[in-house]
Amino acid sequence: MHLKFFSAQGIGAAPLGVPSVARNGATAEWRIARPVGVRPKNEKYDFFSGIFEYLIKDYNNAGGGKYAEYFTPRAIAQVMAALLTEDGKDYKGVTCYDPSAGTGTLLMALAHAIGEERCSIYSQDISEKSSEMLRLNLILNNLVGSLPNIIQGNTLTEPAHKESDGRLKTFDFVVSNPPFKLDFPEYSDSLAADSLRFWAGVPNKVKTIDPQKPKMAIYTCFIQHVINSLKPTGRGAIVVPTGFITAKSGVEKKILERIVNDHIICGVVSMPSNVFATTGTNVSVLIFDRTPKTDDDTVVLIDASKLGEEYKEGNNKKRRLRPEEIEQIVQTFRKKKAVEDFSVAVTYNEIKEKGYVLSAGQYFDIKIEYVDITEEEFNAQMKADTEELSAMFAESHELEAEIQRQLAGLKFVEAK
Repeated sequence: MHLKFFSAQGIGAAPLGVPSVARNGATAEWRIARPVGVRPKNEKYDFFSGIFEYLIKDYNNAGGGKYAEYFTPRAIAQVMAALLTEDGKDYKGVTCYDPSAGTGTLLMALAHAIGEERCSIYSQDISEKSSEMLRLNLILNNLVGSLPNIIQGNTLTEPAHKESDGRLKTFDFVVSNPPFKLDFPEYSDSLAADSLRFWAGVPNKVKTIDPQKPKMAIYTCFIQHVINSLKPTGRGAIVVPTGFITAKSGVEKKILERIVNDHIICGVVSMPSNVFATTGTNVSVLIFDRTPKTDDDTVVLIDASKLGEEYKEGNNKKRRLRPEEIEQIVQTFRKKKAVEDFSVAVTYNEIKEKGYVLSAGQYFDIKIEYVDITEEEFNAQMKADTEELSAMFAESHELEAEIQRQLAGLKFVEAK
C-alpha cells in the first residue's frame, strides 16, 4: 500500500506500513486508511505529526538532503508550543503566525496545544514546495479554513499579512525557526532603510556571495519581524543560534538591549547540541511576551544543553529530547523555578547589570568546595607544592639563559 496525496501537483508516495490518505471523490472530506495492526491514537495531531515527519525525512533523503530545512524536530516544536500556551485555558478565535513556516511543524504543534477549532493559521515562506506541504498539513489537522492564509513569498521584502492601512498584521502567537545565515546583499539596503520594521538594523552586506558559506545573519531580521508581528499582549518564540544570547556588539546586541529594556523577553531555553538535521550549531529558543511588566519582574533562563538522548540518523549522531525532559523544561519555565546548574529566574535589572546576557550559565552560583584536612596535611601539601613550583622556576631560568645565549650567537650575514 502506498500513500498518495491528490493535489494540484501531487506530492509523493510512502512505502508499505505508512497510513494512507486519500480524497473522497469530489468532496472536501478526507479519509484515513490505516494498515492492519495499526491502532489509531487518541490524539490526531500525534498520529499525523509522526507520519508527516517520516514523509519529510524520506522526501529529504530522496532530494539529497536539500529539503531538511522543511521541518523542525517535533520535540522542539512541542516545547515551544507548551511554553507559549496555558493548560486548561479556554482559547477562542486565536491567531497563530509563522513568517518562515516551512511545512508548518511549529504551527501544527501550537494549534494542537490551543485546540485546532479555536485558532486560525497564517504563514509565509519563500519556498513554494514547503508551502504546498504546509497546506497538506492543514488538511490533515482539520484546519482547512486557514488554507487561504498560507502565502508563498519573501517575508522580509514583501510581508503578505497586512492590515487594510498597510501596517503589519499582528497576532496572538508568533513562532519561527528561520534560516540563521543567508546572504541577501541585493535587498539589504532597502531593509535597512525601513527603520520602523528593522529598528536594530540589518547585517552588514557581504562583497561576494558564497552559497556554501553564507555570512549574513538573516535571523536577526526575523527576530525583529516576529516582535513587530505580536499583538500588545501577544506571545512569541523563535529559534536562534545560542551565540546570540551572549552577543556583545552589532545588530544582535541592539536586539538584546531592546527585548530586555522593553520587557519583551520572558524566557530562554538553550537546547542540546545536534538537535537539528541541518546544522551542528547550538540553538536556543527565545520566548517573548508583550504583556506589560516592570524591571523587577523575572525572566526564566534554562540550560537544557545536557539533556537528550543520542541516536544515529544515517551517519550522523543526533540528540533528541525525551518526553520527561520536555516536561522538565516546561514545568521549570511555568513555575519559574531555580534549579541548580539548570535554571535561574532573574529580574530585568539583573540582566542589565550583566550586560544583557541571556545565558543561564552566567547567573549560576560559583561553587567552592571545602575539604577538611589536618594542619599536618596542609603543611605537607604546601611543602610539596612549593618544591614543585621552585623546580619549575629553575627550569624556566635555564631556558631563559639558553635563549639569551642563542640570541648572542646570531650574526649578520650579507647576502651575496
